[in-house]
Amino acid sequence: MKNLVFIASTAIVLTSCGNNNAELAKLQQQKSLDSMNMALQQQQAKMAQQKTIDSMSALSKTNKSTERVGGHGSYSSGNTQYVQGNAARAEAPAPTKKKKGWSGAAKGAVIGAGVGALSGALIDNKKGRGAIIGGVAGAGIGAGTGAIIDDTKKKKK
Repeated sequence: MKNLVFIASTAIVLTSCGNNNAELAKLQQQKSLDSMNMALQQQQAKMAQQKTIDSMSALSKTNKSTERVGGHGSYSSGNTQYVQGNAARAEAPAPTKKKKGWSGAAKGAVIGAGVGALSGALIDNKKGRGAIIGGVAGAGIGAGTGAIIDDTKKKKK
């Protein structure tokens, strides 16, 4: 009877411990999805901010008006200042364009490489080999996913 109880308890312990790999894989997958969603939300916020800046720039360009600068027959129109009499013309420096940031494919590749390297290191017995293989595979999958997201965003616009 003691042997039967011992075998049953050992079987229960072994089967309950065997699901840890599956749970870890699901947890890693959920973490990667969460990080991709977070990166996508940050990118959408940056795009909305850039869209606001662009619309304000376009509005300021359409509202160019001739203003009297004052004194000795000089006036300005938009970015150009004219001075009568001396025939001097001074151009204001053009506003610099802000970088729009990383593309979705680049972000996906970086996130995928990180998650893949972490997953590969946890899963494989040889940590370095697993990290390299997982990082390369994750970067490829992440770049593909990011490119698909970029294409769908361009089609929406």
